[in-house]
Amino acid sequence: MIKTIIVGFGFAAKVFHLPHLVHSDKYEVVGIISRSGTSKDHSDVCNVPVYETVEEALSKSEATLYIITTPSDMHYDMLKQCILAGKDVLVEKPAFLTVEEGRELIQLKQASESVVTVHQNRRWDGDFLTIQKLLKEEMLGDWQVLESRFDRFRPHVQNRWREQPGAGSGVLYDLGSHLLDQALVLFGQPDALYAEIMAQRENGRTDDGFLVVLHYGKKRVYLRASSFVNSAYPRFELHGSKGSFVKYGLDKQEPQLADGTFYQGKEKEVGTIYCEDTAEVMIESGGYDHFFSLLADSLARREPVVSLEEALRVTKLIELALKSSEEGRLIKKEEWLNG
Repeated sequence: MIKTIIVGFGFAAKVFHLPHLVHSDKYEVVGIISRSGTSKDHSDVCNVPVYETVEEALSKSEATLYIITTPSDMHYDMLKQCILAGKDVLVEKPAFLTVEEGRELIQLKQASESVVTVHQNRRWDGDFLTIQKLLKEEMLGDWQVLESRFDRFRPHVQNRWREQPGAGSGVLYDLGSHLLDQALVLFGQPDALYAEIMAQRENGRTDDGFLVVLHYGKKRVYLRASSFVNSAYPRFELHGSKGSFVKYGLDKQEPQLADGTFYQGKEKEVGTIYCEDTAEVMIESGGYDHFFSLLADSLARREPVVSLEEALRVTKLIELALKSSEEGRLIKKEEWLNG
């Protein structure tokens, strides 16, 4: 079994990681790193040490895999410590906040025996897997437009690190990391990028919405997020030469993990295809649990599931989106390749 330490013990650790670790026979949770340094808030994992720092865990534990779920601005330093210690790592997205940090970590990783995987779990959303299938089978003909949205209704600023000023806060790093990664998986590097990054809430001190437009020749990918959407909305719209596909609502795996029903049976979802005849289509089964099986296999092969090099491409697009929004202009691929 893979001896595992969970670094940070907030929502991400409890919802996106722990349920899969305890339901798998491939992992053994042998410790937690928490700034509180006490086990009273960690009743989900029984009889394991609670360390205050990564340094303490590295010196005292025999764990080989560290799962980093802390706030984004802590990822770089923690990743660096684990890589230098030769440990394998699963790190929440974004793995790092700047291209410079990413390049340094990639160089360190290449000189070490560590395997580092980025937890881009939204690649295993059922609706995204369905989009991949539709494109592969060309069911909508030649695709022309993809719209991908991750909206919420949070009109008031909350006391959460993602909503306070600081490196890595805001929805572009949080939700944009998912949407940009999915676009890169589907279509690769765009030819050009345009973005509007917004802070619209009263007393908002970091971005709470965005529009990012990726150009692929004449084709377009529109990525959106807003904190003011209080109605049903299409999560995906894919339009092609033969018709359209529309899927409403977010993937159901997160709420099922949060309420403890995930392993009781995944909730079925449907989308709609508009071709010659309108027809419902069953959404592919999501695979957050499958990701952890892939991770165990990849560690045995000493290869990542999602590499730091892939994370670097996402971070590069985030930096370009920030630049485009600040300067109010389209940025073409040749500009960033030569920059």
